[in-house]
Amino acid sequence: MSYHGNPCWYELGTSDLKGAGDFYSKILGWNVADSGMEGFEYHLAKMGDAMVAGMMSNADQEGPPPPNWVIYFAVDDCDKAAADIKAAGGKALMEPADIPNTGRFAVVADPQGAVFGILQPEPMTPSAQEHPFDQQKAGHGNWNELMTPDPEGGYAFYSKLFGWTKGEAMDMGEMGTYQLIRRDGVDIGAIQAQGSAPVPYWLPYFGVDGSVTAKVEAIKAAGGQVHHGPAEVPGPAFIAIAQDPQGAAFAIVGAEK
Repeated sequence: MSYHGNPCWYELGTSDLKGAGDFYSKILGWNVADSGMEGFEYHLAKMGDAMVAGMMSNADQEGPPPPNWVIYFAVDDCDKAAADIKAAGGKALMEPADIPNTGRFAVVADPQGAVFGILQPEPMTPSAQEHPFDQQKAGHGNWNELMTPDPEGGYAFYSKLFGWTKGEAMDMGEMGTYQLIRRDGVDIGAIQAQGSAPVPYWLPYFGVDGSVTAKVEAIKAAGGQVHHGPAEVPGPAFIAIAQDPQGAAFAIVGAEK
């Protein structure tokens, strides 16, 4: 079974690994612990028994970049996908490399500059596959939103790369069209105009149980900022767009206001 084009991992690069882990544990109920990877401090977030996200310091990265979430999408062939991305006008920020017992990955940017990851997972038995992207489970990735200066160009790039199709399009007035994107007939996210976002980027939404309003208050109390919400969206569901205490943007979505 091919998972090509499916969101498959969420990775935080941060300026304070412990502080970020404590924050998301409070807000999303994650259990965050060191992965035990030799020679590299990499923390894994679990929701129950399921691994849902990774966290690492970005202090050693060139720049270093501001704290940020990177969404990874599964590919059948990492090297081919990286070559296709470059041929289409994108960039490889980290060329394909192997992660023991996980697969082959690369960190890339689309032609408009939004950063994302690709991962060719090692074959596993289906029963062993807990997916970080699960729209039915709290603490998992729930939605993936691209802010881009060229929504049509962005859609053309990703639909060719991943085989995504267009779902419903919602008129957002001055903010343009909110174009849902589908994989195998399931809405997995959306593409919209960059608006006031400082750079093109992918925004991860994580599912939450209970009241989104209560989570908004918890985010503020834990040192984060909330920029939008709680707001009702079709579903019906409620969302809030926030930043963690280190500055990485993320969003939450839940059934209750």
